[in-house]
Amino acid sequence: MPDETTRPEPSWRPQPGPQERFIQATEFEVVYGGARGGGKTDAALGDFAWHAARYGDAAQGLMVRRTRASLDKTIRRARHIYPKDGAKWIQSRSCFEWPSGACLAFRHLANDNDAELYQGHDYTRVYVEELTNFPHAAPVDKLKATLRSAEGVPCYFRATCNPGGPGHTWVKKRYIDAGTERVVEKIRNPRGGPDFETDRLFIPAKLEDNPALIKGDPNYAMRLSQSGSEMVVRAWLEGDWSVVMGAFFAGWSGRNIVEPFEIPKKWTRFISFDWGLAEPFSVGWWAVVSEKVRLRNQVALPRGALVRYREWYGMGADGKGLGLTAMEVAKGILARQPGDEVAEGVADPSIFTRNGVGPPIAEVMRENGVTFRAADNTRVGKLGAISGWNQVRQRILGNEQGPMLVVFDTCRDFIRTIPAQQHDPLRAEDLDTKGEDHIADETRYACMCRPLIARERDAGSDTLVLPEDYGRGSSRAWGWP
Repeated sequence: MPDETTRPEPSWRPQPGPQERFIQATEFEVVYGGARGGGKTDAALGDFAWHAARYGDAAQGLMVRRTRASLDKTIRRARHIYPKDGAKWIQSRSCFEWPSGACLAFRHLANDNDAELYQGHDYTRVYVEELTNFPHAAPVDKLKATLRSAEGVPCYFRATCNPGGPGHTWVKKRYIDAGTERVVEKIRNPRGGPDFETDRLFIPAKLEDNPALIKGDPNYAMRLSQSGSEMVVRAWLEGDWSVVMGAFFAGWSGRNIVEPFEIPKKWTRFISFDWGLAEPFSVGWWAVVSEKVRLRNQVALPRGALVRYREWYGMGADGKGLGLTAMEVAKGILARQPGDEVAEGVADPSIFTRNGVGPPIAEVMRENGVTFRAADNTRVGKLGAISGWNQVRQRILGNEQGPMLVVFDTCRDFIRTIPAQQHDPLRAEDLDTKGEDHIADETRYACMCRPLIARERDAGSDTLVLPEDYGRGSSRAWGWP
């Protein structure tokens, strides 16, 4: 272990509260997140300043952001902190280097596969700024494999983030939902023997935790409060993780979630399916309301509303797919429904295409008892029945009679992922496919096989209603030949 008794302390000092707790934490993973202006970037940079002071040339760090442009802001701030301790910016290596030999490299991961470039590197600290800009946990988790030290220096992962972004869902689930107490997780030992243990901690950030910013810019909170809608203000000013900024399905609310109830036998039922092997697959069980009903919580379901009463989401603990074959998925579907409860369903048209060796996925599933028809895969388009996302959005919004799409509160992955869907930054009318969009796609297939249509008198509006012959056996109502 390097001698840390004679090294001077760094010039940077944490502010009392979350910043101080952040640099003193000994958990393997610590995420500092919440409101804008909470001092998160300074905390990450300051943490390494103390790390470098303690361990000298044994302190080797990596600071990561999603894009180069966002990384520039962090580097500019580092230029105000590190030179006071003699650290110099080495442009050719994109790093700060201390006289002791300590080094902090600044890199960006524009693509998830870029994380592979760091395998074989050794770091004692890995920092990820704006963790929610990463749609999936996989590239971040790969960076953790670089945390090792031959000198025995404690190796930690540290991250900062705000609510929102394509990775909002997985970050909230892994770090925020567990609360602010230390979380211990057991990890299976692949070589047998005792399981490993790892721990993590979430530290919430509030603007008031950064008095230096408030003193230097007393109007910052006022500008944040005027920066957008009430939801934006709650996310930015209060660090409210229940708010999803830029939500694609902004109309989602508590009235779209209902307690399970017995589905009448006369209601039409079907399933929708989005295939995934390396990526998660999604299966949804739906019922079509045949007449207006009022539930115990006073939510009214109009005729033609869709009720998602069961789901199966094929995602593993690593956020990837389960790797099940088409035959295994078909058997899993049948095992989750009683008898002949659902006869047919709709699925992504790609499963009807022959790829490589063997029959199409849909054919294999049909041979194993589950029959699908190709769904209308339209994503965006003109208003009306041809616009896939508009169908989903309008069903969520519903009408004066009630929501046209509800889910049982047992459909937890739907409830977790749908509200967090984001707009594509390059095509605002489409959904960002970099996020966890598998259930959203499968839901779109369901809505497109029971399409609403635009009122003629509201041509050009967003209002969609039931066709007159909806649910009476017409091919247009079902969307099948």
